[in-house]
Amino acid sequence: MARNDDDADARADGVRLVPFGPGALLAEVGSADAALGLALHARAARAPAREVVPAATTVLFDGLDDARAHAVVHEIVSAWSPRSALPPGETVEIPTAYDGADLDGLADLWGTDRHGVIERHGAIEFVSAFCGFAPGFAYLSGLPEGLAVPRLATPRPRVPAGSVALADTWCGVYPTASPGGWRLIGRTDVALWDAARERPALLAPGTRVRFVPR
Repeated sequence: MARNDDDADARADGVRLVPFGPGALLAEVGSADAALGLALHARAARAPAREVVPAATTVLFDGLDDARAHAVVHEIVSAWSPRSALPPGETVEIPTAYDGADLDGLADLWGTDRHGVIERHGAIEFVSAFCGFAPGFAYLSGLPEGLAVPRLATPRPRVPAGSVALADTWCGVYPTASPGGWRLIGRTDVALWDAARERPALLAPGTRVRFVPR
């Protein structure tokens, strides 16, 4: 699907709504938190889209059947502000064994020891901003800029399933074994994706997440 910037609807607060092919609209916002907030607002307002998909700085409204559906999405986006607070979401606790291969290197980066890394990481309430990369993989926001973590210069060919990892200001849990360049700090046995569940992704966008040492 292709954008058509000639028909873009831009606002003074930086929100931009553009056509994205014949049956979709793409809202461009300033951050992952704003994208999540708009997606949750749109779902609560029952946006007439088959899918409302947040990403790092955008929200895709896909499956808009007619001009009326497009107009309703424009109204919903117009009624939302990037300054709106995120609604409270379900909290999920992830029991974590902090024994990752990059834990000591991260301790050096943060100027602390293993205990300090565990304490800092466990004190953060992360929020699932969006999902991607693999089924069940959630990009968890909440790590302060001062604790941002560089990706590995060379990705590992295989990261075990359940690995808890950091990259930039994101935290994530690998739902399956796969290549990856994030810094590994621990592991969990929690199933991140189960197609038999009513909600297959455990950490759907909007979910609040805490990591609990075990």
